[in-house]
Amino acid sequence: MTTAQANSAENPYPVRAVAIRVAGWIDKLGSVWVEGQLTQINVRSSTAYMVLRDPAANMSLDISCPRDLVHSAPVKLTEGTQVVVCGKPTFYTVRGSFSLRVNDIRAVGVGELLARIERLRKLLEAEGLFDPRLKRPLPFLPSTIGLITGRASAAEHDVTTVAAARWPAVRFAIRNTAVQGVNAVAQIVEALAELDADPDVDVIVIARGGGSVEDLLPFSDETLCRAIAACTTPVVSAVGHEPDNPLCDLVADVRAATPTDAAKKMVPDAVAELALVKELRHRSAQALRNWVGREQRHLTQLRSRPVLADPLRALTERGDEIERARAAVRRDVQRLVAVESDRIGHLAARLATLGPAATLARGYAVVQTAAGDILRTTAAAPTGTRLRIRVGDGAIGATSTGPTDGAA
Repeated sequence: MTTAQANSAENPYPVRAVAIRVAGWIDKLGSVWVEGQLTQINVRSSTAYMVLRDPAANMSLDISCPRDLVHSAPVKLTEGTQVVVCGKPTFYTVRGSFSLRVNDIRAVGVGELLARIERLRKLLEAEGLFDPRLKRPLPFLPSTIGLITGRASAAEHDVTTVAAARWPAVRFAIRNTAVQGVNAVAQIVEALAELDADPDVDVIVIARGGGSVEDLLPFSDETLCRAIAACTTPVVSAVGHEPDNPLCDLVADVRAATPTDAAKKMVPDAVAELALVKELRHRSAQALRNWVGREQRHLTQLRSRPVLADPLRALTERGDEIERARAAVRRDVQRLVAVESDRIGHLAARLATLGPAATLARGYAVVQTAAGDILRTTAAAPTGTRLRIRVGDGAIGATSTGPTDGAA
């Protein structure tokens, strides 16, 4: 191609040239194997037209195949069937559309689905989406429960009936969505976001009954699991029955074995709560009566003690002891005084007996000179010495006539 023939604004390609070039480029891709979910199956006289949808993204491919290929498929092809197809990409120049012309259809086996779910489980677990520390507790009594479930399903009936029977005042914000098939994930994620944004909703329940691995496949979808983990409102997963364990059970804040079990976990039983309140009132009243009785017995014991039964008894006993002690002291003092008085009397009598007065009373006299000196010798009283003679009843004066013969 020369420079003059190069594509430009002055030398544009016609539509047919572009369409032919695109068809040529796509034709070079050859055959490819593609996995997805089937939807919009339309079987005509000789050709079947379907849409192959990516379950993890909002993308799809138009595919076509011979009618016999649909009828001879290893499984019945229905909405939501997971398949692997081999086809050649084709660009139709007349309509300017792209499609995949399929020449082989294979169903994805249960083993392969479980293996993929297990790989996704390990990935989400490594990212911490199953961490128990991220689990939010359920409110004790939610005012409004958001319920995501199939329209007129048994799961909806079980949740609403059991919850209302347990707590009649409970309210529901119900969002009916597809719970299996190609549209389930998108609708559930949309309903989940809507309920999570509602400030009146205290807890969200995702409920559906049991089913096969293929039926429950949307609840192990990565998009739904991440949407549940991103919710700020606590989420309860009630998908399937006890043996079923989709990945949303592990991401949710609470896993319920069945929709009925979810209703029991979300709201308390009014009858049981009233019975518990009655029992607690009885136990508290009994405990109070026991406490009062115990305190009364303790007070009775305290009042029966001598110190409280007769508070003045100790003082009275001590007063009696003091009186007895005073009487004993008084007797001892009196006895001591009497003894000492007798001794003093005896000493006085002895003193009186041995004293000069008693001697004078017996007829003796004491002769003193005028100077008061006791006359002891005759030489001390020469003739003319004035003397004082003391007798038993007084004293007389006398004059010495001198010594006389002692023989007289």
